[in-house]
Amino acid sequence: MKSASSNGIQERILILDFGSQYTQVIARRVREAHVYSEIVPHTISVGEVLSLRPRGIILSGGPASVYAPKAPKMDRGIFHLGIPILGICYGMQLLVKEFGGEVARGTRREYGRGILHRRRASALLGGLPKNLEIWNSHGDRVTRLPKGFESVATTENSPYAVVRRENIYGLQFHPEVSHTPRGREILANFLRKICGCEGTWTMGSFVRRTIHEIREQVGPHRVILGLSGGVDSSVAAALLAKAIGRQLYCIFVDNGLLRKGEAESVRRIFGRHMNIHLTVVDARNQFLRRLKGVADPERKRKIIGHEFIKVFDKAAHRVARGAKFLGQGTLYPDVIESVPIAGNPAALIKSHHNVGGLPKRMKLELVEPLRQLFKDEVREVGRVLGLPKEMVWRQPFPGPGLAVRCLGAIDEKKLSILREADAIVVEEMKQAGWYYRIWQSFAVLLPCRSVGVMGDERTYDNAIAIRAVESKDGMTADWVRLPGDLLGRISNRICNEVKGINRVVLDVSSKPPATIEWE
Repeated sequence: MKSASSNGIQERILILDFGSQYTQVIARRVREAHVYSEIVPHTISVGEVLSLRPRGIILSGGPASVYAPKAPKMDRGIFHLGIPILGICYGMQLLVKEFGGEVARGTRREYGRGILHRRRASALLGGLPKNLEIWNSHGDRVTRLPKGFESVATTENSPYAVVRRENIYGLQFHPEVSHTPRGREILANFLRKICGCEGTWTMGSFVRRTIHEIREQVGPHRVILGLSGGVDSSVAAALLAKAIGRQLYCIFVDNGLLRKGEAESVRRIFGRHMNIHLTVVDARNQFLRRLKGVADPERKRKIIGHEFIKVFDKAAHRVARGAKFLGQGTLYPDVIESVPIAGNPAALIKSHHNVGGLPKRMKLELVEPLRQLFKDEVREVGRVLGLPKEMVWRQPFPGPGLAVRCLGAIDEKKLSILREADAIVVEEMKQAGWYYRIWQSFAVLLPCRSVGVMGDERTYDNAIAIRAVESKDGMTADWVRLPGDLLGRISNRICNEVKGINRVVLDVSSKPPATIEWE
């Protein structure tokens, strides 16, 4: 089990993962209250818990029934450590069962909105109205409380919607989701009033502590980092540079699949402004040769990944010979370890899309300064480090770049058309104040041509699709209802300024059933 270092983290909340789709949401809500949270497997032992010295423990929800043959369980000794515990949904049902109460399949399931009625005072609901709007998602419910527990609040279908015994609490609903409007206050009460946390987790304190840890880990040795220009690798590079200065060697691979002005922007910010050792490798021809005639999206991705490894490996041996460490912009969601629970897909470790799978012969140790952070925290670190807004708040960009936004086989002419159209989308979105408000907005070059009229001439040219979506984590997304005048300006500029385009269409698909990217 991987966990964050205890150095400097005075307030820690452990979240035992029982397979809930909301486990990461719980962790984010705790972080938003300026308390460090860490997701651990539900199989964690008493000894491991004690070694981490948490101020409190949260038991997540999960898809299983506590009476199922393979229902996930936890070390019962954790209940008797005297550490405050909050069980949510399945977590509540588990603690009730473990203390001798009863849980049964509800005669009526509770999914969606409900009203919570407080019956008696408690620190968990302190300062909140007597009746609260909440969000339910469960089929089982508590039918009898264990000895020593009391009901604090009810819903229409559950006489035990909030229960407690001393510093152990259970909630039948989900306070972490946005559909429970006062849920953050409930969690804040648990953290402050029950666990005694003061809220010392800030990105300023994180930066100071991490700089010290990087210096201790790296010592006098060199670090290589594959700089993609995206938020994660850029913030990782800035943090490493702050810690070790000229010991950092960044390699930026221009694969010909980048957005307009990308390479120039990286050179300006990291090469000149931050005075980092920066090597820009022009591999555009190499990538385009390998991609010639390839239309299948998966083949494109594999070719791009394979070529990147070759180019990066060669450059690394040339510019930073003798380097001992490889820097990566790995984030916390990428490194959370869990196991499949009752058919719920696990959040397994995944490789960074730029440097995962580097040759074993490189034999480099990893430096991952962002591995404790969620995406929004990474952006805040970038702000603390003084990176420009255009880089810190830029929208996500796929690892294969424009190759998966240029449908079918690609060539330099098609990429040039797409690059210019995409630049117009970004420029207009920024001028209208929409770019930093939504998850992603971009252009897609469609593999079809249509008849048009420009002046007095008939045209038979390409079409561009505009994709604009709102999302929290990229797992689900909905298309954004952009103003008609903004869409009109984008369409007008693309048709007038980008040679080879005579039609612009709008993608109004959500995810699911579609994906955010087209390939």
